Amino acid sequence: MVENILRNQNALMLITRVFVLLVCFPVHECAHAWAADRLGDSTGRQRGRISLNPFRHLDYLGSISILLIGVGYAKPVPVNINRFRHRKRDFALTALAGPVSNLLMAVVFLFIIRAAGFANIPAEYRQLAVRLLTYAAYINISLAVFNLLPIPPLDGSRVITALLPDHAYDNVLRKERYAMGILLIAIMAFSRMGFSPISFLTERVFHFLYDLVVI
Repeated sequence: MVENILRNQNALMLITRVFVLLVCFPVHECAHAWAADRLGDSTGRQRGRISLNPFRHLDYLGSISILLIGVGYAKPVPVNINRFRHRKRDFALTALAGPVSNLLMAVVFLFIIRAAGFANIPAEYRQLAVRLLTYAAYINISLAVFNLLPIPPLDGSRVITALLPDHAYDNVLRKERYAMGILLIAIMAFSRMGFSPISFLTERVFHFLYDLVVI
């Protein structure tokens, strides 16, 4: 069975996507909720979002999307920025907690890959674990890169907008729901041109971390 999975690229990718869906998405959203709670906003905790239970975080459409095409999303953690002690700074830190958790998971997976080389297990099981963890690390880095783009409403935009004056900051928050549509159109346009900025950045971060941790 293991040999069959190793020979089937589609099966490997599907298993990895299920793993990311059930493990990595919950960690990302839990990190947002935990950070917000520590910084003064308990909304996420009250909604049960400080949890690694995937069913507290998963969005049906976002889950189907990642399983079918490799791109998906979870339910955003509700945040009441007026509860923060320092509204803009703490909102930015809460936003950064998600992508930082993805990068940390990627590093952990790469360390496990390194350790697998010394594990006394059958070669085919070691190879399967390495392949799956490599894919999972890559997807986590891709999620971090995507979320760190300084475009509303992505997490990276919270850092940039935190530098704006209060009146401009509130204006951005009110209008950011329109930005996602523009972002998706831009991503599709780049893809049709045969270039993906997210893939470009992901590959470079992945190879940097892989060389640093595994090799």
